[in-house]
Amino acid sequence: MVNRISNQERQEKIEDLILQNQRVSINEICSLFNISEATARRDLNLLKKLGKVRRVHGGGLTAAPNGQELPLQQRQLVQQDEKERIAQAAAEMVHDGDSIFLGSGTTILELAKRLRERQNLLVFTNSLLVVNAMASFPGVNLIVLGGEHRSSESSFIGHYTEMILKEIHADKVFIGAFAISPEDGVTHQYLPETQTDRAILNCGRERIILADRTKFGRKAPFALAMIDQFETIITDRSLSPQTIVAMQEKGIKVITV
Repeated sequence: MVNRISNQERQEKIEDLILQNQRVSINEICSLFNISEATARRDLNLLKKLGKVRRVHGGGLTAAPNGQELPLQQRQLVQQDEKERIAQAAAEMVHDGDSIFLGSGTTILELAKRLRERQNLLVFTNSLLVVNAMASFPGVNLIVLGGEHRSSESSFIGHYTEMILKEIHADKVFIGAFAISPEDGVTHQYLPETQTDRAILNCGRERIILADRTKFGRKAPFALAMIDQFETIITDRSLSPQTIVAMQEKGIKVITV
């Protein structure tokens, strides 16, 4: 299937296969990439070390069971280079004097870290990690939303959070995503978080998704919003051209970094 590609490219493609098919065997990897069993095992072991897959006898599985997302602390090690590039591109959209909402998630946290030099910036957030990252920024006024604490995400969700969101109006809303496809839009695997994220989207004039390529081509049980309800998606340059075109045809601006 694939010849003369770098080790990193091959490992990324193996990760994609596992995301799409839930599992892949050593024999399938050897056949598809024309590599030895020893090389296939090394690739899977490296992906396991990075938290991207689970190793099982004879192959690899998706990193989280039953299609669930890994806790945020574990996801921080996954696609780190891509997340940092995406976060930097998002930071360039934030200007002095803006009011913004920062949701939860690892890429959003990377964005928060890059806003230290902004002045007169009003930041709404339901993420404890964002609060911790930005609490000492001299030019930032932080407004923290309370509610039910979701420990796996270090964020607040639920009825009380959504009540506060009705009083908020932000220039830009930055959120992450569990699953994205041009046809099904943005979907989540956890209903209470989906409901809170809907309220978050409603409080912003401009809505921006930060998501690396591993979030695309997936579908979760609960619909958050269709693609055309967002103005911009910032993703990494490995995303397939077909997916980019399909989203652009929905009227969304796609930035790849």
